[in-house]
Amino acid sequence: MLETTPDVDRLILLSGDGDFDILLQKIKTKGKKVDVYGVPKLTADSLVQAASTFHAIDKKLLLKY
Repeated sequence: MLETTPDVDRLILLSGDGDFDILLQKIKTKGKKVDVYGVPKLTADSLVQAASTFHAIDKKLLLKY
């Protein structure tokens, strides 16, 4: 993500791992937006706070069979 930051306007992360919060903070200091998609109960609060926008993965985002 850091390598592509200069070439994009916005990045998207699909994860709930709080270890990514430091990465997101660094990317945001470069003026970039980071959207995070994650399952609310499985996503670290620090990651939600570090995201520019958090999108909850819930039933409305899941495919119906």
